[in-house]
Amino acid sequence: MKTIIKILLVVSIGLLAYFCIMSIITPIKFDEQKAAREKEITQRLIDIRSAELEYKIQKGVYTDNFDELIQFLKNAKKKTVVKEGSLSDKQLEAGLTEAAAARIVRKGNKSEIAANGLENFRRDTAYVSMLEAIFPTRYTAETIDKIAIVPFSENKKFVLKTNNDYVNATGIKIPLFEASTLYSDYLYDLNHQEMLNAIDLQKKLERFPGLKVGSIEEPNNNAGNWE
Repeated sequence: MKTIIKILLVVSIGLLAYFCIMSIITPIKFDEQKAAREKEITQRLIDIRSAELEYKIQKGVYTDNFDELIQFLKNAKKKTVVKEGSLSDKQLEAGLTEAAAARIVRKGNKSEIAANGLENFRRDTAYVSMLEAIFPTRYTAETIDKIAIVPFSENKKFVLKTNNDYVNATGIKIPLFEASTLYSDYLYDLNHQEMLNAIDLQKKLERFPGLKVGSIEEPNNNAGNWE
């Protein structure tokens, strides 16, 4: 009987030690996994913000339709300035500006160009693919569709909303957008209790239980809630 009691005591001590260790390790591991996932997700939200801003520049409003946004990225053009050469300190001290130099070069007067030392100076406006302009290495026409998908989720899309009729206190209409995803979308396969704890904490703090960029309630300079 004493032997059995000793064995049970050892087992109990071992189990207690295990649960104590796991109570420390589990939240630490969860936080590490959460941070690693959110690094990729926040980049995706930043990309959505970049795309929406370009869309608004050309359309005047934001879109809440990912298909429309993706087609815009694939088909639209972005105006850029092709730059070759730069002005020397001597040219700048003489009062020559970039704008003035560009005007001289555009006129095409070779003697005037040479007199101002602008033979290798060029500032031309060009139109390039929107996709290549804002995402030169991250997406291609074949992969841009994934901009709508939440990483580490079960192929869920970000929730995309717009409020193009918002009017501020001075009566000015300001288009707004937001893109978001919930903890439950991308942490669902991690420790369930830790995920619930994270959600509960955000709710108690009256914060969004996930990641979000922009806001359709009020202007926030299109900031992310992690920034």
